[in-house]
Amino acid sequence: MGTARDKAIQDIVEIDQLEDIIERCHICHVGMVDFDRPYVLAFNFGYEDQTIWLHCAHEGKKLDILKRNPNVCVEFDTDHRMFARNEEVACSWRQAYRSVIVEGQAVFVNNYEEKIKGLNILMKQYSDKEFKYSKPAVDNIQVIKIPVASISGRSFEYHRE
Repeated sequence: MGTARDKAIQDIVEIDQLEDIIERCHICHVGMVDFDRPYVLAFNFGYEDQTIWLHCAHEGKKLDILKRNPNVCVEFDTDHRMFARNEEVACSWRQAYRSVIVEGQAVFVNNYEEKIKGLNILMKQYSDKEFKYSKPAVDNIQVIKIPVASISGRSFEYHRE
C-alpha cells in the first residue's frame, strides 16, 4: 500500500484554470532528453490556442537535443507563498504554489509569417504593445512551437476557490 497523498495537493483539471496559471507566469521550464540525461532550461514564452511558443538562437545545445528528440515537458509555476504552520518546527514550513505541466513535441518554425505570429504571441505574454520586426532580426532567430499533447495542473496549499 502506497503513501497517502498530502491533502494540501489539489489537482487542477479545468482548461480555463490551467490557462490562467500559464498566463500569470513569466517564464517556463522546458525539460528535454539529451540521450540518457535530462536537460532543463528556463524560457520566455507565449501561449495561445493550446500551443506554447519559444524563441532562441539558431544554434546551441538545446537545438541539438530537440533535433534528436523533440519530446518535451514544459513546467509553469506561480502564486508562490512561503509560510509556516509552526515557525519553530522546520518541517512545518511550506511553499504554496500553483503549477501546470504540458507534454508535447517541439516543432521548428521556419516559415517567416508563422515566425512573426509566434513572436507576436510571445510578446503578448509580456506587453500590450504591438511590435514590428525587421526581416534580418526574424531570420536570425529560431522560433519553436509546442502544441499541447497533454496538460495537467495542481495547487499546493491553496483551497478550491
